[in-house]
Amino acid sequence: MKFLLRTTLFLLGALSSQAQPMRPPAYPLVTLDPYTSIWSNTDYLYDKPTTHWTGKPYPLNGILRVDGKAYEFLGTAAPTYRTVVPNGIVEEPYAAKYTFERPALGWQRAGFDDASWKWGDAPFGDLQATHSTKPNTEWSGGEIWLRRPIDIDAAADLNALRLQLSHDDDVEVFLNGVKVYECGPCYINDYVVLPIPAEARKTLQPGRNLLAMHCKSPRGGAYLDAGLVEERTPAVLRFASQKSARVTATQTTYEFEAAGVGLTLTFTSPLLLDEVETLARPASYVTFALRSLNAQPHAAQVLFTASGLLAANRGDQEVVAEAAGAAGGLTFLRTGSKDQPVLGRKGDDVRIDWGYIYLGLPQKYGFKTAIASPQNLRETFAEKGVFPTQSEAGAATQAQNVAMGVLMNFPKLGLKPTETHLILAYDDVYSVQYFGQNLRGWWRRDPTMTAGKMLATAEKEYARLMPKCRLTDYKIYNDALAAGGQQYADLCQLAYRQAIAAHKTVAPPDGAAPDGSLLFFSKENFSNGSIGTVDVTYPSAPLFLLYNPVFLKGMLEPIFYYSESGKWTKPFAAHDVGTYPLANGQTYGEDMPVEESGNMIILTAAIARVEGKPDYARKHWPTLTTWAEYLAKEGLDPANQLCTDDFAGHLARNANLSVKAIVALAAYGQLAGQLGDTATARKYRELALDFAKKWQELASDGDHYALTFDKPEGSWSQKYNLVWDKLLNLNVFPAEVARKEIAHYLTRQQAFGLPLDSRKTYTKSDWIIWTATLASNPADFQALIEPLHRYARETPSRVPLSDWHETTDGKMVGFQARSVVGGFWMKALERKMRAPVLAPVRSKLKRK
Repeated sequence: MKFLLRTTLFLLGALSSQAQPMRPPAYPLVTLDPYTSIWSNTDYLYDKPTTHWTGKPYPLNGILRVDGKAYEFLGTAAPTYRTVVPNGIVEEPYAAKYTFERPALGWQRAGFDDASWKWGDAPFGDLQATHSTKPNTEWSGGEIWLRRPIDIDAAADLNALRLQLSHDDDVEVFLNGVKVYECGPCYINDYVVLPIPAEARKTLQPGRNLLAMHCKSPRGGAYLDAGLVEERTPAVLRFASQKSARVTATQTTYEFEAAGVGLTLTFTSPLLLDEVETLARPASYVTFALRSLNAQPHAAQVLFTASGLLAANRGDQEVVAEAAGAAGGLTFLRTGSKDQPVLGRKGDDVRIDWGYIYLGLPQKYGFKTAIASPQNLRETFAEKGVFPTQSEAGAATQAQNVAMGVLMNFPKLGLKPTETHLILAYDDVYSVQYFGQNLRGWWRRDPTMTAGKMLATAEKEYARLMPKCRLTDYKIYNDALAAGGQQYADLCQLAYRQAIAAHKTVAPPDGAAPDGSLLFFSKENFSNGSIGTVDVTYPSAPLFLLYNPVFLKGMLEPIFYYSESGKWTKPFAAHDVGTYPLANGQTYGEDMPVEESGNMIILTAAIARVEGKPDYARKHWPTLTTWAEYLAKEGLDPANQLCTDDFAGHLARNANLSVKAIVALAAYGQLAGQLGDTATARKYRELALDFAKKWQELASDGDHYALTFDKPEGSWSQKYNLVWDKLLNLNVFPAEVARKEIAHYLTRQQAFGLPLDSRKTYTKSDWIIWTATLASNPADFQALIEPLHRYARETPSRVPLSDWHETTDGKMVGFQARSVVGGFWMKALERKMRAPVLAPVRSKLKRK
């Protein structure tokens, strides 16, 4: 133990000597899974409320009180909202007049003749779509115009009114004939609160007003609903002085000073890929270390609060917060929704509203606790250093109006830090529905396991895990540093928790995994909410291949099962297995046959490579064979179809997609050889070599290779799929192909990275790193990484790292908090996979 402590102190010194940390676009605080995910989107922790990765408030708040004066250090107090004009889901659905026929001019104004319009109950939308809330009146697409008389009560503060809106797709909103909001092309899968411009606000009056909306949905899904709310913003206290902020792989650490007292605040999510039980345990630590900075014996107090919003999808949902007993030296507080709709909500821009958020509080510290409104907790503590007498414990209360509070006393601080900690955890009861069966999280696979036992284990493990996390942070950074340099290591360090926490580790159905294997479900964060998407697994794979392929198997297994169970009958791999958290079958509207089949074969071959044995491929060989046969027929010159870059649209004769098919065929041949089938190995290697030769002829366009085989003038694309030819040691493409492409890419760079292809100037950051890994010399690799590093540290889009951004200005185009940033580890993975493990089939089969 002493050796471990000395080693940890050495590594901490090494970490602190690194160059000035980069400014992340967002700081991960609590990152457990796609639902329990709390971030700070500002450089100073107290500038704004902390948020869920979707951007909705997920408030954690902290106030430091020194010698009777209060200083905020963690999150500003989130605004609360009082419903003035209900939307269609808060109370009883409202009725409004609507039409699908384009009306005459002036339809948005009072006095317009709408006698021919129909009455319908809100919300309006497509009953078959995947919106987080089902509509009451059918509108399956096209255009809709809506007029709703509304009443504003006399008590409402007209200056504080805000528009509460959900729409899919393009929308314009009017109040009393004056435009309030317009957006298009765009959609919102949840409800957002928007300001009302002064011109429109002037028309509002107590009593009768008119809300009018026009929405059009030219593509999948349709939804429209709105109301008005009154915003209430708490007063701001003085702030502690934030001195530093640092993100490492498993920890985010802040340093504050206030009135002669120093506070070190550390958020630790022990996502240790070499410890499945620890990673799957839904518990995160918050550590507080206080000390005197001037040798004076200061008295200090800390208030920490966790909002009821952490257990609700919307602020107006009712939750119950309560004391929940004690065990293992801990006292528990918990909050959960009143209705507990377990697995009752699916979709993208949604938050969990079943199960319970827990605070586990070590009894040895003598913490005091209270459950009250955030405002009362904050104001009473700031003024007097105590809790309010009024309690909300056990009462059904709107989530935005209740919080769990913890008061920590430090009566006499010295120069030596005094440390305390607490545990923030989430028991979701059931995590995923898997083809009709509700599955528990991996940590709860034992029927006797409870949230209390889980928290007690987390507390018992605290002393071991804190130095282990620091050792892991050093290893993660050092591995990336050795592979690709400081800027590359910065990017990997930033992406680590995001890549893992966009998944849920789940216990498979009884009897479905006798070998004890797990399921590891991804969620497509802000890219449609699918669960188990193959072309999200594919880019995320390098991280898990590098540190523990059991998690990659857990991602592939649902797709294999989908085909092998007979539920998916097509001769190629499915795109997904549902919409998170319901994994009951593909919900994406279109197949990606070459894309997903190639992905599955390549990743299976990569597993065999890093494990040094083909056992996983053997388990699924008939299915892999079906997919390989499909690629042999359809892969060389792909028909018009989507690929993983589906946002860029359909593409026929896609040269990069063809590369994937060719590499997959070679990988299948390699697997066949490892399984002892030399005839199949020879057949597929020769086929891949033949296809690669034809590919060069089809795609060649002077000094580079084109976007498509029909070679539009000036077209090009990142051939990032080529990287597996290198890593799997297949060598079906001559090295000159990659050299020529890299030379061309270096002439196409923009300020914030290499565009995806010649069609647009936006890019995908994961693919840039795959492409850069093709470079044969470090200088070219660094040249491609530097603009990406600039994007990460300078982007104005303050959200969990977006993998889809504009290369000209660094702004996010779409997607955020996605697991695909696991692909950043491709360069580090190259060092591992290029070392020989199995004798490759190519040793017996020469290139033509």
